[in-house]
Amino acid sequence: MDESSMPSPSVTAPGPPTPPVPLAALLAREELGLRRIAGPADADLLWVHTSEMADPYPYLLGGELLLSAGVLLTDPDRYVARLVEAGAAALGFGVRPVHESVPEALVEACDRHGLPLLEVPPETPFTTIARAVWRLMAEARHRELRRVTRAQQALATAAARPDPVPAVLHQLAAHLDGRALLLTATGEELHTAGRGPSPETAAALARLAGLVTRDRPGAPASATDTAGGTHLSAYALGGGEGLALALATGRREPGDHTVAGIAVVLLSLLTAPHQGADAADRSAALVRLLLGAPPAEVAPLLDGTGAGPKTGDTPRPVVHARREEGTRWTVVHARRTDGTRADPLTAGALGASLGSPLVDAGQEGGAVRVLLPGAVREPQGAVGEPGKAVREPQGAVRETGNAVRETPALAPHPGWTLGASSPTPLSDLAAADLRAARALAHAEATRTPLTVDSPVTGLAALIPPEQAAAHARALLAPLTRPLADTLRCWLSLHGSWDRTAVALAVHRNTVRQRIRRCGELLGMDLDDMDVRAELWFALRRE
Repeated sequence: MDESSMPSPSVTAPGPPTPPVPLAALLAREELGLRRIAGPADADLLWVHTSEMADPYPYLLGGELLLSAGVLLTDPDRYVARLVEAGAAALGFGVRPVHESVPEALVEACDRHGLPLLEVPPETPFTTIARAVWRLMAEARHRELRRVTRAQQALATAAARPDPVPAVLHQLAAHLDGRALLLTATGEELHTAGRGPSPETAAALARLAGLVTRDRPGAPASATDTAGGTHLSAYALGGGEGLALALATGRREPGDHTVAGIAVVLLSLLTAPHQGADAADRSAALVRLLLGAPPAEVAPLLDGTGAGPKTGDTPRPVVHARREEGTRWTVVHARRTDGTRADPLTAGALGASLGSPLVDAGQEGGAVRVLLPGAVREPQGAVGEPGKAVREPQGAVRETGNAVRETPALAPHPGWTLGASSPTPLSDLAAADLRAARALAHAEATRTPLTVDSPVTGLAALIPPEQAAAHARALLAPLTRPLADTLRCWLSLHGSWDRTAVALAVHRNTVRQRIRRCGELLGMDLDDMDVRAELWFALRRE
């Protein structure tokens, strides 16, 4: 393997946040009565889709189990060829009432094009098959999360041992059932664990590690390859030491990349040449949180002041109460603009560019969370760009060149879409996290690189928060959480059906149905501007 032989990355539609379901697992559900009558036995199902169109190609993403009764089936060969071209995983054909049996021409076409064909008996509704697939996906996701959790706990425990680097590699090799190596840019093995690979595999691993540790612009943070049936991976470690984690495994399972990412973060910390005062404070904060300390106690350590209680001090119920009230935190949600999920190293690089090491890259849906601590007020004349506008969810525009700036310096980052909360006290971080998620959805719907949620100001701020919250709860009581979220998003996007659908990742007809239901439950005319203003006020103070 050399650099020129490695496949270049391609942009594909993001898959579902669950592992694929093997076709054999679905066929094993005897209550469905499914029978494979053509095509290969192996296939991975990512979705279930029902269509009676003569050519469903434009509506397929790839990896679907397509269910059809053949209402418009006239040319089986072309139909199957188009499904294969679209990347469909398998075809389920329902017999009766349209066809008494699966057409022989369809069976031959599936065998010819290599598409698994399932016969669906009349007593099995398509919705039952879809539910079975979703249930299998949920079970697979649960197994993956349990596996990742166990690996994370084992790796964290290993990192606390007197010999942390070999211990982490040993646990990683055991959980991935392969070989784990810590290599230099020249291929020198510093530490190894697991069964030894063949000389050819070892040489391929060294070349792969050299690729990710090259000191050049655009060098990848990770790379994968195969050699003799062995899956190879290499990850560059942070810290500027030119080290890489290399892995050789006989198979790849869901969650392997996440487990490797955890090991990369730990090994980057463990192999760093030194730990500054700020990093020591962050490590101390993490340890205290894991040992049960309340967030208020560790907050001074995270905001860079190191003002937390020293080792051996007796914890107090309230720590620096006045300081906590004055410190503000900003939560940032970010997602790659190309739809790909950010690995831990990429997420860490984003956090570094935002000026914070407090990064969480494990969110569902591929979002990265960054917590920005520190002072939030600056005196007049602070460095900035006077007159630069920041778009906010409700469409207002707030200038950032005033005497007091209310948010940390945020700017669009190429390749990312960002949504940020307004500066928030430590006690309200959970709500800020929700507001940042909404801001990100708003940014994606409006194709804005950065959206910042703004605090309640103006006339709305004149009403006492307790009274406003009580009024909001009473007014919005008839709405379920999904309906309230849809109404909030719809109002923030000025009643745009299409943008709301994009922000919520649902069909525009679903948005229309939900908004219509909101109007019915509330007994209000949502086309009335006064009603919209009243509801927006309530949703903002909910």
